[in-house]
Amino acid sequence: MSTEKNQITVSGIEVQVVRKDIRNLHLGVYPPNGRVRVAAPYRVSDEAVRLAIVTRLGWIKRQQAKFAAQPRQSKREIVSGESHYFMGARYRLNVIEHDGAPKVILNRSTTLTLQVRKGSTVEQREEVLNQWYRRELKAMIPALLEQWQPLMGVHVNEWGVKRMKTRWGTCNPRAKRIWLNLELAKKPPACLEYIVVHELAHLLEKSHGERFIALMDKHLPQWRARQQELKEAPLAHEAWEY
Repeated sequence: MSTEKNQITVSGIEVQVVRKDIRNLHLGVYPPNGRVRVAAPYRVSDEAVRLAIVTRLGWIKRQQAKFAAQPRQSKREIVSGESHYFMGARYRLNVIEHDGAPKVILNRSTTLTLQVRKGSTVEQREEVLNQWYRRELKAMIPALLEQWQPLMGVHVNEWGVKRMKTRWGTCNPRAKRIWLNLELAKKPPACLEYIVVHELAHLLEKSHGERFIALMDKHLPQWRARQQELKEAPLAHEAWEY
């Protein structure tokens, strides 16, 4: 699907306008900083796009205010006493330097122990932690795919986990491939399920239009609440959006 992108300013608000082969105009405000994006059909004039934005300025500003008030973590230094998240739960990090291989242990309901080699850098500690997050997240995904693929009548040829700065998940319908953001390991399990269903739905409908919404309503009626939960979860120092 070909697209055209440009940037406009309406009442002091920067708006990204994406024109594509869709039926209806869609306006969204996205975390972490309240970025405004309009997806519009080619047939809709620039003036009509501006009018659509103007008529929803109040809503846009309320959404941006919510994101501005959302809690954010400071940059992680990977030291004892920091708060880190796993599956929506908050843990106190306990860093132990030793001579053995690095590893991560969930040894109590409130503590996440990170064992690293002596003299390890912040980057090395973060890498150990991220590798653990990756393993844990990848272990959860197969069961969700086994549950939802037959229910939705779809099948993915390939899936993976990676860090992404613009999406919680992506789908390539032609290749039947989906990617899930590594940061989902830190969010509640219901949020992970929502993103999996969301990406599977894109195998049936590429856009976020009425058919896509109908699919989500059919298969996961509570998807809006889960989307909101994902939006309200504490944002990382490098915040992702969806």
